[in-house]
Amino acid sequence: MRILDLALNDLSQLFRDIKILIFFVAMPIAFTFFMGFALRGTAEPQDPRLALGWANQDPEGLISQQLYEMLSDSQVIRLVKLDASETDKQVRSGDVAGVLIVPEKYSANALAGQPAQLTLVADPLTTTGQSLQQVLRTPITQLLSSLKIAQIDAELIATQEPFASDAERQAEIEATFQTALQAWTEASASGSLLVVEKAVTEVPDAPLGGNAYNQTSPGILVQFVIFQMFTSALILIQERKTRCLQRLITTNMRPSHLIAGHWLAMFAMAFLQTAILVIFGQLMLKVNYLGSPLGTLLVAIGLCMWVASMGLLIGVVSKGEEQAILFSLVAMFVFTSLGGAWFPLEGAGKLFYTVGHLTPAAWAMDGFQNILVRGLGLSSTIQPTLILLGYAFVFFVLAVWRFRRRTDV
Repeated sequence: MRILDLALNDLSQLFRDIKILIFFVAMPIAFTFFMGFALRGTAEPQDPRLALGWANQDPEGLISQQLYEMLSDSQVIRLVKLDASETDKQVRSGDVAGVLIVPEKYSANALAGQPAQLTLVADPLTTTGQSLQQVLRTPITQLLSSLKIAQIDAELIATQEPFASDAERQAEIEATFQTALQAWTEASASGSLLVVEKAVTEVPDAPLGGNAYNQTSPGILVQFVIFQMFTSALILIQERKTRCLQRLITTNMRPSHLIAGHWLAMFAMAFLQTAILVIFGQLMLKVNYLGSPLGTLLVAIGLCMWVASMGLLIGVVSKGEEQAILFSLVAMFVFTSLGGAWFPLEGAGKLFYTVGHLTPAAWAMDGFQNILVRGLGLSSTIQPTLILLGYAFVFFVLAVWRFRRRTDV
């Protein structure tokens, strides 16, 4: 009970200060929102397809409509609707890789067998320009060959029985054109034709699971839980300054009870903050910590035990509040920057990734992101948790050893 009473006393002292509450809840939430907005662009899926400007001056034409539908389904290009007057500007600025211009009455002229030509505005000497030519060749060839089939069919029918009117002939050509184009489409879908688009890699999955807060929520959580080492260490420093710690030692309370009571208070404060930020992330930011609730709990316990042990060590070795602030800030910035709390370690290079995993913060981030980003379960959090507990044990042993050696306590 003495251990529990000492822990409750520590917590009551901490929560009397309104500044502690600001750092405890308000600051982490504000930083989470800020960093989430900063990373939002990287979390959105990037479209790797070539941007092709679509300047259609024949919007009601049958062939231009069919071409638009075929290109819209492409895995290689994405259409960007433009006005024909914007063609040169968009290509020069690099906003699009090229522009396909469909002239007025293109469909009508093509169906009537009159000259009709599409225009591709692109640099044929560049890779993107050559790629666009290759990609467009397939659908345009299918359209023109279907149209040619329809015209030949109409000529054969006319030799046997002339059409009553041009409108009847036009209707026959359009119907046959649709049938031939459908046959091309079905042949392409069945794999009986070699289609250029099928050789291109599909759009990759969205980074960070499509939610930037999958990085910033656990990252800011780890950062501010580490910083709580400072507020927790203040208790030990204040007790030494007021000689309260010395008086406690002269009582029948064992030094091990003193250490355990202060450690328990630090753990409880860190765990309470973690729980608040996890609940906030789950409810407000759609960060799925409950994808594996037990896994999240294990990582949180491991993280808070390590932070409590290191906070205890800082409180023991610091000679004053200034030193405690300095040690806590150094620990926070070093562990969070190297540990992937600010950005994913996977994209930082092999060396940085390896060095980062020498810090406990990296293992805490791994444990959380195995659940949030990678969609893994409880088993994926066991190794990070065990490593965090190992760090907690080392720092706790160092704190106890240093506590016993202090001559002023």
